[in-house]
Amino acid sequence: MSVTRRSLLKSSAAATAVAIAAPAILRAHDALASSGQVDVYAWGDYIKENMIQKFEGDTGIKINLSTYGSNDEAENKLRAAGGKGFDVIFPSITNGPNYYPDNLLAPLDESKVNMDNIIPSMVRDSFNLGATYRGKRYLLPFDWGTEAITFDSEKMPMSDADVSYGSLWVPEAKGGSAFRQKSAIMGVAIYLDAIGEVPSNRALDLYKSEEDARRVWDACTKFILDHKENIAAFWNNATEATSAFTDSGAIIGQTWDTTGLLLNRENVKWKYRMPKEGGITWMDSMGVTSGAANTDQAYAFINAMLEPEMGGMFAMNTGYNSAVKGAADFAGDEYQKQFNEVYTDAALANLWWWQADTPYFASLRQEYVEKITNS
Repeated sequence: MSVTRRSLLKSSAAATAVAIAAPAILRAHDALASSGQVDVYAWGDYIKENMIQKFEGDTGIKINLSTYGSNDEAENKLRAAGGKGFDVIFPSITNGPNYYPDNLLAPLDESKVNMDNIIPSMVRDSFNLGATYRGKRYLLPFDWGTEAITFDSEKMPMSDADVSYGSLWVPEAKGGSAFRQKSAIMGVAIYLDAIGEVPSNRALDLYKSEEDARRVWDACTKFILDHKENIAAFWNNATEATSAFTDSGAIIGQTWDTTGLLLNRENVKWKYRMPKEGGITWMDSMGVTSGAANTDQAYAFINAMLEPEMGGMFAMNTGYNSAVKGAADFAGDEYQKQFNEVYTDAALANLWWWQADTPYFASLRQEYVEKITNS
């Protein structure tokens, strides 16, 4: 997957401030779209009040918003309800295969979706990352982002070229490192492969077989526990990640981009940078649940999220990157400045993408998460 700043920030050149019209039955001023409600289940920091006000003002459709803090939470709740209770959900695209066997999502009617509003490379790459099942598309690219290194540049001064997953484990970071356990074992795997200690084909062997995954994660877990004096805090959602730095004394961490970028907006001493081994990259998506009670309103909501202005509002709110063409034009100067600082062409060429889960992956990873947490 090859991307550059030009392809991501400038692929929207043809987009305009006027949103491309939604399918006729779902336009904002139609009678159908002037009433009703849509039940949305999203990540806790995704759908902010300004987006709700815009959508409800444009369409007359009321948003009933529920939120979650992890993919596991979202999957488990929807599975327990048999795919009912919500109309639209925002899974990480690589988690799609976890939904399909239990028929928790409905195949999308692409004739009702403004597919042309999505960055073409995101549409293309989503196909192999988990958006389709048995020849049908169930998920649409919504946004993408990275998990890399946030650090206090005053207490841990580093050049961009020196930032590494290994930086969390140096003596200078003693008692000051924060991370999400399920992600740290990926970052450590990439790091140990890069320095030649535990070859793993840049951690892709983790998806190859359970035997390979155990070989790599055994070594990663040992490495982390051998350096556990560096750990300041674990985090599992965006709020906890920020709190690790503001309340728990962390000076460096492996975090989502929004954590580092929002901290940087408050104080420039905080920097968010891609490690030299490659930033871990994710894509989140939108889908309609199999038990959706408000299907037409769900498509109206999805198309609203695919408008450039809404995508820009989302990017400005969160620091995440919208998959919508033209969104960057509405995200403000600060977003553009941070994007250019963090996502150099070299960094974008070296991204590491989460892969679609293999059958053993999630449960085995949780086994190692518990070893780290309980040791």
